[in-house]
Amino acid sequence: MNIKELDQTYVAGTYARFPLQIVKGNGSVVTDEKGKEYIDLGTGIAVNTFGVSDEAWVEAVIAQLKTLQHTSNLYYTEPCARLAHMLCERTGMKKVFFSNSGAEANECAIKTARKYAENTYGSARQHIVTLKNSFHGRTITTLAATGQDTFHQDFLPLTEGFLYATPNDCDEITRLLSQGNVAAVLFEVVQGEGGVNPLDHSFVQTMVSLAKEHDILLLADEVQCGNGRTGELFGYMHYGITPDIVSTAKGLGGGLPLGATLLGTNVQDVLTPGSHGSTFGGNPVCCAGAINMVSRLDRTLLDEVKEKSNFIRRELTGVRGVKSVSGLGLMLGVETEKDAGEIIRLCMDQGVLVIKAKNKIRLLPALNIPWDLLKRALSVLKEACATET
Repeated sequence: MNIKELDQTYVAGTYARFPLQIVKGNGSVVTDEKGKEYIDLGTGIAVNTFGVSDEAWVEAVIAQLKTLQHTSNLYYTEPCARLAHMLCERTGMKKVFFSNSGAEANECAIKTARKYAENTYGSARQHIVTLKNSFHGRTITTLAATGQDTFHQDFLPLTEGFLYATPNDCDEITRLLSQGNVAAVLFEVVQGEGGVNPLDHSFVQTMVSLAKEHDILLLADEVQCGNGRTGELFGYMHYGITPDIVSTAKGLGGGLPLGATLLGTNVQDVLTPGSHGSTFGGNPVCCAGAINMVSRLDRTLLDEVKEKSNFIRRELTGVRGVKSVSGLGLMLGVETEKDAGEIIRLCMDQGVLVIKAKNKIRLLPALNIPWDLLKRALSVLKEACATET
């Protein structure tokens, strides 16, 4: 059997894969088993921050592999401690819990919020408010936190204690956060899986004001929009706010599995020995890769992300077949007149890989994608959007 047949026979059928086998890549170009090259505008769903096999990242990972690949969290390791220090210095957060994925990072955020509320208010505050159309993970608890009924089907009963507010509805969020039983509000400043939709600044400020008034924790889910993706280190920084807890993953490890939950002043000591843990969390190899990633997310690169974002918007605005462009930085959603699946197919035929979010084309290129490749890829996308079918 070939690879596709082996996969279909032996891998759990949870993915509707594209008819494409990627065998290697370099930067923003990947190659299939037949040698055809593609410009990658998906980066493993915002994971390959600097593209495939980035030389500096590879060197950092290999150097750590040759030294120490794993110890468990019973012992200290340098990469874990250095990365935690780096993240705290860049954000003002106080401590970090490391895990393996975004769902786990959100689980930690939820557990921390509930433990804080229990320690402070007893059982009076058990609920966490999330937003409709959000996505926070696929564990039973993060599914419950996800504000989309379609993800809840077939897995009931889910973890209790979640309330859902309509994004950008200030009246509804005011009512929910003022009723006295809420421990925290969990939100994405850009709802990635929900259609790449940023929150209104006025809504975020309302949320922040209410949280401060009622001692409700602010939990920023930065799994997809963090790590430079939006043109700031974390997406919440566009809004001038300071969350109590920040969860992130995806691009943090640059291609290796790594999640992180950043804890602010109010909650830095909530987690105590035995209250939470992860066998692989803070793995030295993953952390070494992340140190390389984060160290390169400087102001020059972040400004380049914003410049490329503005260029993409200009290029797609007014193009036949394009209805709108949403998002921040290099996390963009393109609403098209044609079905997004058809556009994905047309782009793939012409050597460009794009993905979907709801009914939109989702663009998540490497943060350092060369300008010539970006321009070529956009030319293909524009043609696909305008082509009659």
